[in-house]
Amino acid sequence: MAKIIDGKAIAATIRQEVADDTARFKAETGITPGLAVVIVGEDPGSQLYVSNKEKACAEVGFYSEKHELSVDTTEEDLLTLVEKLNGDEKIHGVLVQLPLPSHIDEDKIIDTIHPMKDVDGFHPVSIGNLLIGKPGFVPCTPHGIIVLLERSGVDITGKNAVVVGRSNIVGKPVSVLLLQENATVTICHSRTADLAAETRRADILVVAIGKPRMIKADMVSDGVVVIDVGTNRVDGKWAGDVDFDEVEKKASAITPVPGGVGPMTIAMLMQNTLKSAQMKVKK
Repeated sequence: MAKIIDGKAIAATIRQEVADDTARFKAETGITPGLAVVIVGEDPGSQLYVSNKEKACAEVGFYSEKHELSVDTTEEDLLTLVEKLNGDEKIHGVLVQLPLPSHIDEDKIIDTIHPMKDVDGFHPVSIGNLLIGKPGFVPCTPHGIIVLLERSGVDITGKNAVVVGRSNIVGKPVSVLLLQENATVTICHSRTADLAAETRRADILVVAIGKPRMIKADMVSDGVVVIDVGTNRVDGKWAGDVDFDEVEKKASAITPVPGGVGPMTIAMLMQNTLKSAQMKVKK
């Protein structure tokens, strides 16, 4: 049976590290790292994420603000709020919870967040820095995946890493990070000719496609390490993109859903917010 990679436990350790570093930073500088989260509309998944982020901020000793806007908020009003938060000295990280209502251009909102406060790591400047290997904010979920692998004792160097999904939020950035860790990376997507043939070649398989239990046991090789990024509601329960019950029997290590990648995303957000506050002091 596979080793279960406990994202909850690893994330709790990281949050404690951030709390310790934050206490030291506050003692040395008198500055409290601040995170502002903006949510538009009543999406239940987004509400849950935002409340978890608020709890994490309190746990690590951050100042936090939540800006809840109605679903019919105009793009102009949202842009005005982002610009205000960009100029707010108390705020080191600005996060606009996605998805946004269809009448608002997500790219325009992301582009307006100041790169020095882009703790989600989605701004084109952050993505550009990631691609060329310059320091900057790394998107939270992809970064969390790499840390999960490292802290679980998985050596990435020289491994065949297969990423299923090519989104800007997970698939593309995690591919770049795996490459930086010296993996040989294959990216698969909806037009891949023979998906099972590609996934069977994986030593490390990262799945982020949003289709519940799509990856079955016959699509993986014995001993594979599986990182399941999927969060799908099926019959009132959470299910990943990997058929956990089947694949667990063949994998050497696997993340559960929930309790795998999800907690790491918020832990990395806390790291990025502290980093932003530290960078502001060094300027």
